[in-house]
Amino acid sequence: DAETIDLGDVTLLPGFIDAHTHTTFESTADYYKDDFLQQHRPVSEQAFYAASYARKLLEAGFTTIRDLGSRDLVDVGLRNAIKADLVPGPRMLVAVHPLSATGGHGDGNNSPPDRVVPRTLFEGVCDSPDECVKAVRLQVKYGADVIKVMASGGVLSLADAVDAPQLTRETLEALIGEAHRLGKKVAAHCHGDLAAKAAIEAGIDSIEHGSFLKPDTLALMKRRGTVLVPTLLASEWLSTGDNSTKYPPPIQLKIKQATQARSQMFRDALKAGVVIGFGTDSAVAPHGINAREFSLMTGLGMAPAAALRSATSVDAALLGIDRQTGTLEAGKLGDVVAVPGNPLVDIKQTESVVFVMRAGRIYKRPAR
Repeated sequence: DAETIDLGDVTLLPGFIDAHTHTTFESTADYYKDDFLQQHRPVSEQAFYAASYARKLLEAGFTTIRDLGSRDLVDVGLRNAIKADLVPGPRMLVAVHPLSATGGHGDGNNSPPDRVVPRTLFEGVCDSPDECVKAVRLQVKYGADVIKVMASGGVLSLADAVDAPQLTRETLEALIGEAHRLGKKVAAHCHGDLAAKAAIEAGIDSIEHGSFLKPDTLALMKRRGTVLVPTLLASEWLSTGDNSTKYPPPIQLKIKQATQARSQMFRDALKAGVVIGFGTDSAVAPHGINAREFSLMTGLGMAPAAALRSATSVDAALLGIDRQTGTLEAGKLGDVVAVPGNPLVDIKQTESVVFVMRAGRIYKRPAR
């Protein structure tokens, strides 16, 4: 009783995985409006937007995503709704709230303290080992599949230097140790080199972004088996055309600094043999164009086959789901996408997915 589907001249691939998304929101053309909408749009309304973003990701061929930070438990609700077949979307692993130092990249530092109540341990703001251990426990209690920590400053926040370490080595060891004890992997938002070294030595599972990593730190990642998720699309989007001009001047400067540094860092990571995963920081760029990351990776020297593996078998191993997905073989879930022609010849074919199957169910097929 099997159905035969003739897709014509296509290449079948495992469903794509994006290991760094923020699926419950999306940037607009106005920096201050972004912050306003996140704080003032009703959670029930935001859930509908999140569902629309999830559909775009699935139709673009991403059958699994890792969401590394949300608000109001919208990520948990979206994950559960997809799992219950209430809305179409990728399989989701979620982090709930990212953990951040006070005033750090994950702290809502754009609003005056007399107008917005300071964030709590549940919302991820922690400074000491004991506080961060409790914050880890709270994220897991309320549904986290993975823990996200802001090890350094960020690009799109006002109060922090982009490469400055934000948590001590002792604090990182405590929170990573607690997460691992609870069976959860830990991803570190980290642009800075010193912060990355501390996180790697503390046992972090992946470094996200990594803009300013130096060769000796990349060599340490290689020895430790730490995965790099470079999110090239985010910096590319921010530095292209008018996208950067919506930001205040201090953020525009950080965008320029991080974008200039990340290309050489990526080439150095390839040379060092660091394991490189696929992630886009989707929400910075619009959801659904995630496959553009492939051509950015190959444009900096990565082989097309390696780029495809980064979004399939490599990411599956990073997320701890490689027994279920990441390759096309007997015994695994039926996560299958089809792209026109041969992506090893033209990697941009990944941007034109014509067929999507997740867990054996078809969500997209060519028009007849």
